Amino acid sequence: MTRVAAIDIGTNSVRLLVADIEGDALKTIDRRTQITRLGQGVNQTRRLDPEAIKRTVAVISEYAQAIKHHGVTRVRATATSASRDATNRDDFFDPVEQLLGVRPELLSGEEEAGLEFVGATTGLTEPSPYLVVDVGGGSTEFIVGTSVPDGLISVDVGCVRLTEQVLHSDPPSAEELSVAVGIVRDHLADVDREVAGAGAAKTLIGTAGTVWTLGAIELGVDTSESERIHHFRLTREAAEEIFRTLATEPIEQRRHNPGLEPGRVDVIVGGVIVVVSVMRHWAFDEMLISEADILDGIARSIA
Repeated sequence: MTRVAAIDIGTNSVRLLVADIEGDALKTIDRRTQITRLGQGVNQTRRLDPEAIKRTVAVISEYAQAIKHHGVTRVRATATSASRDATNRDDFFDPVEQLLGVRPELLSGEEEAGLEFVGATTGLTEPSPYLVVDVGGGSTEFIVGTSVPDGLISVDVGCVRLTEQVLHSDPPSAEELSVAVGIVRDHLADVDREVAGAGAAKTLIGTAGTVWTLGAIELGVDTSESERIHHFRLTREAAEEIFRTLATEPIEQRRHNPGLEPGRVDVIVGGVIVVVSVMRHWAFDEMLISEADILDGIARSIA
């Protein structure tokens, strides 16, 4: 048995998984998510904001203490879309390395997608092939496969990026929503060109914060209630209804939804647009929500 720690540094959130791994079995010891918005403004400036770096480093400092407390023997930290886009990423990587003793690895979109697939599908008994969709803050990964990825792509659309690009009104105007849907539709056309068989998948699996939040909203529970949300089946009808509701609510009204974390209130509409567009594009009737994701894939990769 090996006790490992995986840290996923995303555009909107930073997440930690401490797990014991023996063979194919993964036992979660500690799983945490904190929203730090590291990618704030990166789409416009191509730089990480000093305050965003400060917020994120503070959270990773907490994670470093947890890793020490749990007696972890191996650590791997990875950084994704916001760090890929930022020219000053070393201003962030340097203090993180001092805290963790390992330097964050800058993953390519393809590497991110591969780890996501391993994490989300290991042990599944649902009909395959699978289409795994990881809706992040700055990018979304699409991976098709059965036991291993047969095709994958990372596209530059996510809840934070789409919001900063288009969704400026509160609530978003009809024109802004239309433009946002069009942007996502164009990216899905890229997926069709690059990933053969995406539309022929038998099971659609959704991961990461946006999808998790949709499950919490539909169930009427807090996002911490993982036993109820993990492997919940979100229907297309329910996703469409959530989209209609959130897209027409001002932020002050939206924030009272029990399933919506404060750090996602202003960007959730962008994320829901991605999810709904995926289900429409390939005519999926439901999405299987998975807590197991890139964190689990990272943990398995170092065990």
